[in-house]
Amino acid sequence: MPQGRVTRTTLSVAEARRLALAAQGFGGPRPAEMPGWRDLRGVVKRLGLLQIDSVNVLVRAHYLPLFSRLGPYDRAGFDAKTYRRGASALFEYWAHEASLLPIELHPLLRWRMARARNMDGIYKRLAEFARERRAFVEAVLAEVAARGPISAAELGRGERRSNGWWSWDEGKLALEYLFWAGLVTTATRRGAFERVYDLTERLIPRAIQEAPTPTEADAVRALVEIAARALGIATAADLRDYFRLPLAQTRRAVAELVESGVLAKVVVKGWANEAFLDGRASVPRRIEARALLAPFDPLIWERARTERLFDFRYRLEIYTPAAKRVHGYYVLPFLLGDRLAARLCLKSDRDGSTLQVRTAHGEDGIDRGAVAEALHAELRLMAEWLGLERISVAPQGDLAPSLRDAVLAAEMNVRARKTKRRKR
Repeated sequence: MPQGRVTRTTLSVAEARRLALAAQGFGGPRPAEMPGWRDLRGVVKRLGLLQIDSVNVLVRAHYLPLFSRLGPYDRAGFDAKTYRRGASALFEYWAHEASLLPIELHPLLRWRMARARNMDGIYKRLAEFARERRAFVEAVLAEVAARGPISAAELGRGERRSNGWWSWDEGKLALEYLFWAGLVTTATRRGAFERVYDLTERLIPRAIQEAPTPTEADAVRALVEIAARALGIATAADLRDYFRLPLAQTRRAVAELVESGVLAKVVVKGWANEAFLDGRASVPRRIEARALLAPFDPLIWERARTERLFDFRYRLEIYTPAAKRVHGYYVLPFLLGDRLAARLCLKSDRDGSTLQVRTAHGEDGIDRGAVAEALHAELRLMAEWLGLERISVAPQGDLAPSLRDAVLAAEMNVRARKTKRRKR
């Protein structure tokens, strides 16, 4: 229950944490019924974007923030409506890395597309390629215009590059440059991750295409405001990171938003830098959340902010050699109440229809039994959502014994109920 808008200039970390959680959509109960497209899109609009990642060891990363906030939903239905042409669709572009965004944000990112056309703000090697092979890039654009929607594999052009840069062939490099430049966009995806491209003008609704293009300064200011609303409370660096904005323009935008009253300066006890508060935000008295968080969830993707808010040092260890990993390959923090109480390395064993808990570590000071019980409930919900029948818990990690006990106790209760029904 909110206390009303914040009028104080100094906040505790606990208050900042509850502000952040409420802003990120953890301030209330999940829907009682299966979420529909309006619910799902509402979360995307609240967050501003969903980061896309290719790792599929559990489930594609952009699906998880929706599950964390809403519970089980129809992933196939979400996919079908994401790329449809219309005012309620989403679109893909580079925001905080590759992302899905509400279609109405397209005008706010045209400055980045314009920079890409000038070879600015894109990967150096991609800019070099586009400069050196301009005629080839134009030929690829013409082929998309004639044959699209089309994938990189369907272009059938160019020799595979051997310089190790993602090992993409030249057709893929050309398409990715055109994507940065806003000349093509994603029509759909096939399989786990294959992007299918078409001309932007054929996919973005006409009303959005005809909307005025803001100046770069106006667009950055609008994106900072969206970031501030999504974060609740943030430093200038946090606001800049959300959409990966230019430094000077972000500083100017923050100052203008403070002057206009959209943002308020506050001090969070223990934070080295001043913070900025969404002017409409209020501090909830408590947060009662239960969620497994993807590594790329906007609540925790900025690791320094995660440490400031939750006293939780979190690192993604995918690229760490197995022998040097501390917590595992694909580790999800577990949010319980307003604290990050544990972390689990998870994997979907689709052939074995099992949600595997490969490691389970609890934070200092937790009630391990209570955390394990809540965690099992969330794992069971996730397993059912992913179409997996079982949960297995490996012995690695200090929380593993308690979690295994919780899983076994739940299984015994299920068997007892089935036996009782049969006896009737």
